[in-house]
Amino acid sequence: MLRAALAPAAASLAPSPWVERAEARQNGMDRALLHAAGKLLAAVSPLRRQRVRAFARHVLASDTRLQAESLEQLQARAQALRAALRADGLAEAHVVAAFALVREVSGRQLGKRHFPVQLMGGRAILEGVIAEMATGEGKTLTALLPAVTMALAGVPVHVVTVNEYLAARDADEMTPVYAFFGLAVGKVLPDQEPPERREAYLSDVTYCVNKDLTFDYLRDRIEVLRGQLGARAAVATLVAGRAAPRAVMRGLWFAIVDEADSVFIDEARTPLIISATRPGGAGIPEYDAALAQAARLQAGAHYLLRERERHVVLTEAGRAWVLALQDDALPRADVDRTRLLEQALSALHCYTRDRHYIVADGKVQIVDEYTGRVMADRSWESGLHQMVERKEALEITARRHTTARITYQRLFRRYLRVGGMSGTVTETAGELKSVLGLDVLRIGTHRPILRRDLGTRLFAHSAQRDAAVVQSALAQAARGRAVLVGTRSVAASERIGALLAAAGAAHQVLNAKQDAEEATIVTGAGAPGRITVATNMAGRGTDIHLDAAVRSAGGLHVVLTEFHDSTRIDRQLYGRSGRQGDPGSFESLVALDDELFTTHAAALQAWVGARCRPDVRGRLPGWAAQALRRWAQQRAEAHHADVRRQTLSHERDNDRLLAFAGRSE
Repeated sequence: MLRAALAPAAASLAPSPWVERAEARQNGMDRALLHAAGKLLAAVSPLRRQRVRAFARHVLASDTRLQAESLEQLQARAQALRAALRADGLAEAHVVAAFALVREVSGRQLGKRHFPVQLMGGRAILEGVIAEMATGEGKTLTALLPAVTMALAGVPVHVVTVNEYLAARDADEMTPVYAFFGLAVGKVLPDQEPPERREAYLSDVTYCVNKDLTFDYLRDRIEVLRGQLGARAAVATLVAGRAAPRAVMRGLWFAIVDEADSVFIDEARTPLIISATRPGGAGIPEYDAALAQAARLQAGAHYLLRERERHVVLTEAGRAWVLALQDDALPRADVDRTRLLEQALSALHCYTRDRHYIVADGKVQIVDEYTGRVMADRSWESGLHQMVERKEALEITARRHTTARITYQRLFRRYLRVGGMSGTVTETAGELKSVLGLDVLRIGTHRPILRRDLGTRLFAHSAQRDAAVVQSALAQAARGRAVLVGTRSVAASERIGALLAAAGAAHQVLNAKQDAEEATIVTGAGAPGRITVATNMAGRGTDIHLDAAVRSAGGLHVVLTEFHDSTRIDRQLYGRSGRQGDPGSFESLVALDDELFTTHAAALQAWVGARCRPDVRGRLPGWAAQALRRWAQQRAEAHHADVRRQTLSHERDNDRLLAFAGRSE
C-alpha cells in the first residue's frame, strides 16, 4: 500500500515486484527547458528561502511548550503524530509538529537542538529538494528531521552517504532519537551477508553507502527478475520445490542523499557494474608483448593522445605499423591486435600510478579522482585493468563480462522521492533538474562566515609553486595555526610531504594509501602548528575540530595547490576552514604546467607562457591565473557534463541493464 505521504507518486509507479517509479522519457527540448528552470530556481534561492524560513519560525514557536513537557508526554505526542501522518500525509501542521518534536528530543537525547538553518534545510529535503548547506552546518543532524518525519508517516527511508565510516557513525549517533520515536535503524555495510542486509532494509530508516545500495538493487533485479516472471516460471518453481528468490531491498521509496553533488555529478560518469568471470581472453604473453610494442610507437606519428577522454587512437600510419608487426605473441586477427595495442597505449600514457590508481597488496586499486579514495572493488573494463596490471608487473586478474549495470542517475530517478544536501551544488542546478528532476535551494549559514581569501598566485613552474606551498605552510604553522594543504593526486601529496620533511617540518599525509586512518588524521588536523597534506578525501563529512589556541591564532589555513576540473571541488577544499563562524583563511598557489591548464586550456597556457615574464620568485600576473582558471574549468565542466549525458544516453539506447528481464530500461 502506498502511504499517504507519497500518494501523488502512485500514478507513476513502475510494473515491478517492489515499489519504484517508472522512468520518464524526455526529449531534447524537455531537457533544455528543465535545465534552464533549474538554474533559474537556484538563482532565486533568496526569494524561495522566505517560505522555509517562515516554516522554521513556526517550528521554533513550539519550543517553550515542548521544553516544559515530560518524556512521557512527548512520547504520547509522538504516537498521536504517527497516526496523523499516516492518515493525512505530510500536511503542513503535522510537519511543523514533527520537526518541533524531533528538535526537542534531539536536544534531550543528543544535547543538540537544531538551528533555524537546519530546520530550513530539513524542510527542503522533505519536499524532494537538494539543500545547499555550507560545510560544517550540521548536515547529519539536519537529515534527522525529514528521516523521522517520513518514517513516522510509514515510508521506508534510505539515508545515503558516501562511505561506510559515515554510514555507521551517523546511524549510531542518531539511534537514540529514532528509538524514542519507536523507529528501527538499520546499517548496510560492505561485509554483511544478504540476510543481514535484508534485515537492515526492513528497518524504518536504513543508513547505507551509495555504492552498496546500487549493487544491492542490481543483485535484486538479477536474482528476482531473471527467469522469475510469468506463469511458466511460477510452475517451474513449484515443480522444482524451491522457494522463489527474495529481494534484499523492499523498494525505492524516499532517499536522503548526503554529499549529493558527489553522487549525482562526480560519480555519474561511470556506471556501476556487476560482472562475472569470462573464460579465455588475452594472457600474460599477449599483454607483455603489446606493452613492449606500444612503447616503440611515437605520439603524433603513430597515435593520437586524447587526454580529456583518457584514450588513445591509432593513426592510419600507426595502424599499418601494428598490423605489419611480426610478433607471434600478439593476436593474429587485425581487430584484436589493434584493440590490444590501443589498450596498451592507454595504459602507458593515460593511466598514471599514484594519480589514477595505486598499487597495494599486489593489486591495482583505482583511485576516485573526485574523492581521492580507493575504490578497491572497481576495475576497468575490456581488458584495460589487466593491461595496467602487467604494466606494473603484477599477476593479472580474470577478465569479466557485464551482467548488469546502472548509473546513479538512473537509480535515483526510480525513487518515489529524493532529497539531499551538499555544501557545493549550485553550479550543477541545471543538470540536476534536467536529469533527476531535483531543485536546488541554497540555505544560509547559522553564523557569519569569517573565512578570508588571501588570493591566487600563479607560478611559471610547479617546482616554484611547491617551494611557495612549503614556505606558506611553515609560516602559518609557526603562528600557531593549523594548516591543510590540498593536492589533486597521491603523487602530489607525497611530493609536498617529502619537501616538508626535507625542511624538518612535522606533518601528516592523507591520501588513498592512508584511507583507513582518515578519521584519526582529520580529527587531529586542528591542533596548533599541525600541517596536514591531503588529497580530496580530506575528511569530507568529518569536521576538523580546532584547538582553542588555533582559533585565537586565526583558525585553519587552507592551501590549494592545483585547481580542480570543477569549481565545486575547489569550494569544498576552501570550505574546510571558517566553519560555523570560526576564523580561517585560504589561498591558491598554482603553476602554469598544472594538469587542468595543460589538458583543457593548452592554447591559452602556451600564450601566457610566451607573453608573460615571471618575476624573480617565478610568479606570473594574477589576471593570467584567473583567465586560465575560468577558461579551463568551463571547458572541463562542459566536457564532463557531456560525458555524463552520453553515459545516460548509452544506457538507455542499449537497454543493457534489463535485457535479461525481458524489457528495456
